[in-house]
Amino acid sequence: MALRERETSSSSINDKQEQNCSRVITIVFLALFIDLLGFALILPLFPSILDYYGQTQDGFYLSLQRGVDWFAEMVGMPPERKYNSVLFGGLIGSIFSILQFFSSPLTGAVSDCLGRRPVILMTVMGLITSYALWAASRTFGVFLLSRIVGGISKGNVSLSTAIIADLNSPKARSKGMAMIGVAFSLGFTLGPMIGAYLAMETEKGEVFYLHSALLALMFAVADLLFIFFLLPETLPKEKRVYSVASGFQAAVDLLSPLALFQFSAVTRGKESPSEENLQNLKMLGLVYFLYLFLFSGLEYTLSFLTHQRFRFSSMQQGKMFFFIGITMAVIQGGYARRIKPGNEIRAVKRAIMVLIPAFLLIGWAANVTMLSAGLLLYSFAAAIVIPCLSAVVSGYGSASQKGRVMGILRSLGALARALGPILSATVYWLAGAEVCFTACGALFLVPLLLLGSIKHQTKEE
Repeated sequence: MALRERETSSSSINDKQEQNCSRVITIVFLALFIDLLGFALILPLFPSILDYYGQTQDGFYLSLQRGVDWFAEMVGMPPERKYNSVLFGGLIGSIFSILQFFSSPLTGAVSDCLGRRPVILMTVMGLITSYALWAASRTFGVFLLSRIVGGISKGNVSLSTAIIADLNSPKARSKGMAMIGVAFSLGFTLGPMIGAYLAMETEKGEVFYLHSALLALMFAVADLLFIFFLLPETLPKEKRVYSVASGFQAAVDLLSPLALFQFSAVTRGKESPSEENLQNLKMLGLVYFLYLFLFSGLEYTLSFLTHQRFRFSSMQQGKMFFFIGITMAVIQGGYARRIKPGNEIRAVKRAIMVLIPAFLLIGWAANVTMLSAGLLLYSFAAAIVIPCLSAVVSGYGSASQKGRVMGILRSLGALARALGPILSATVYWLAGAEVCFTACGALFLVPLLLLGSIKHQTKEE
């Protein structure tokens, strides 16, 4: 009788924990979706915004444009193949990722001490400031400042993954990471379409991006209220580090790329992971970086390839990204979140193997049908890799280290996104789409081989 009561009590506790996990996952998903909708509004407008400041003869913009002209000449780009505004846009866009690279591990370390809730609220307030500056901007300097503030404040994404990593159940963590992937897919599918539509609806005398900026601001304010009233604290006080200083024992551990690849910040103190688990973390971090480095290069050059080869209009580009986003959302919602804990690495290997023919099909596409086949494979792989790698990494480190671990992973991704587009765009312009996409496809064999060296994770309390 007593045994039956204990079993009933244990079952009741497990059911309650599952309900709490599901509630946290739902709140994180909705908060991140609202955030990404606002973030993605600017994506289809970015080239037009650069053209706008060039046409208005903005002094700061023109001085930077001269610097881009010098860089294009330095790398030996033939005059007839110069896309200076595109190269300029890539360099400006990389500022956002570079700032994320610095801010993500710092944000994670602070949240390990103060808790997830107060820190994510602070980052959303930073985003509100960023969108307000964008809405008010009439000069390129103010617009650039809004991007800088936004980049510094974008640590809320790594905090979302840290919140999911706080969950006790491996099944819940895996599902949560998949739902974060769905939020990204939906945000980057609907956001650009809404942004492009609002730009078309501009009244006479208004700056064309004003409505999009104001809507992004409204989304950020709604996100702040949603998190404030609904998101619970997922890191109990007894599991936090004692002081912020202990999270910043060595700034080089958080800001040096070499230290990030070594996951040095999680080796401090008594709760350092075992040697085998630390080696797995390092390998997973390297795979994550290499994947995003190559993938972001394709992401960046894809719109230029379709514009040059198939003469896609802005609306056709929007439809293409809508197709990619919807495909990713369906795969993440229907397949990725059902991948059982322990099977993530196998799923990542399969997805990377699919990416190789995807790159070849896109790079050598002679017609839209061939391009569509490549994009379908590309979307499948993109839906699997990051959520699965994030789910695996979230299982490493103690409860008080989860924020740092996920912050470091996010920083490696930001570094990859800062470097990948610039280098791939240079190869694309100098050697052509076929060489660029073939080389990237072949290089995916490197992370695929590295995944084979990851050993089974040992249990750590």
